[in-house]
Amino acid sequence: MAIERTWTAFAVATVSALVAALVVTALVALIVRAAGRRRRWPNALVRRARIPFRIFLLVVLLWIGVDLTIPVGDYQPVVDQLFLIATIALGAWLVCMLAMFLEDVALARYTIDRPDNRIARRLRTQVLILRRLGMAVVIVLAIGAILLTFPGAQAVGTSVLASAGLVSIIAGLAAQSTLSNVFAGMQIAFSDAVRVDDVVIVEQEWGRIEEITLTYVVVHLWDDRRLVLPSTYFTSQPFQNWTRRTSELLGAVEFDLDWRVTPHEMREELDRILARTDLWDKRVSVLQVTDAVGGYVRIRILVTAVDAPTLFDLRCFVREEMIVWLHRESPQSLPKSRVRMVDEEPDISRKPARNAKRGQEASGLFHGDVGAEGRASLFTGPIQTAHVDPDER
Repeated sequence: MAIERTWTAFAVATVSALVAALVVTALVALIVRAAGRRRRWPNALVRRARIPFRIFLLVVLLWIGVDLTIPVGDYQPVVDQLFLIATIALGAWLVCMLAMFLEDVALARYTIDRPDNRIARRLRTQVLILRRLGMAVVIVLAIGAILLTFPGAQAVGTSVLASAGLVSIIAGLAAQSTLSNVFAGMQIAFSDAVRVDDVVIVEQEWGRIEEITLTYVVVHLWDDRRLVLPSTYFTSQPFQNWTRRTSELLGAVEFDLDWRVTPHEMREELDRILARTDLWDKRVSVLQVTDAVGGYVRIRILVTAVDAPTLFDLRCFVREEMIVWLHRESPQSLPKSRVRMVDEEPDISRKPARNAKRGQEASGLFHGDVGAEGRASLFTGPIQTAHVDPDER
């Protein structure tokens, strides 16, 4: 039976498509939630894909209804092309949301809010890179498909494909730095050299890896600044990774003190200081005299903590408490500068020695003896010229 192409039928088809889209999306959400009632992923899927799925389904149903009921006219190809473009764009949106849902499922079992999170940080870094790469590919393909819906773009696409070799060379030279950053980002994701939430020292700055993309890495510095570095930096420049395997670190506290210091008493005080704090992880506690030159004695204290922030606070705590103890219990150990004062004036009455023979000058390179004067004559003597007979002129 042929469907009547009238504006009334078009309006009925539009309303029917809207109702059908709402009913289908409600049934799909109900089925998904019932299938995974004891799991979290159905709620994550509904939250991510509900809106794009509804809009995508509505546009497809509207396209079918409009194509069957709209009155015939010159505008019909334009309407079909608009629906095709909308379908491609919404389909790409839906695919991107599904990629984000898969990311949520992959990362749900690996959280980074626990002490031993190295594997979780590595997996999170790899999943984020793959998600961004997949979304970039989907968006590029969607834009290309939309452009190919225009008749003029098809001819351009054919000519571009015919000269793909030259275009690829030019594009490769123009985007050399961008492509190198993209490959560097993928290398970072799978080489496990640096991960999200790693503590690093880059450009003499201390911070945490906050974000890793295909082209750049964002480092959250200790004073809430953000240092943005290209991905190639982490594949071509040396940097410190304080959480490469574990987050436990060892730090030093140094003092320049007087020679009257008593190291064994400082060791006893260090034990008392560490016993009063939870910052110390009880692994290493060492106090040693590492140098004793230049008027001072160098005391170095080594302590350990579970991570870099805790170690920084522990070093400050030990330094402050040890300074208080030195002022209170061992003031003689505080550094002092000693100066020796000598009350003595030079004897200006002493006369310089004279030669044994009065009037005799000290010999030198060009005066004082026969040899010296001979050497001087080579430079100051008369210049010998050839004698020419006047009759021979």
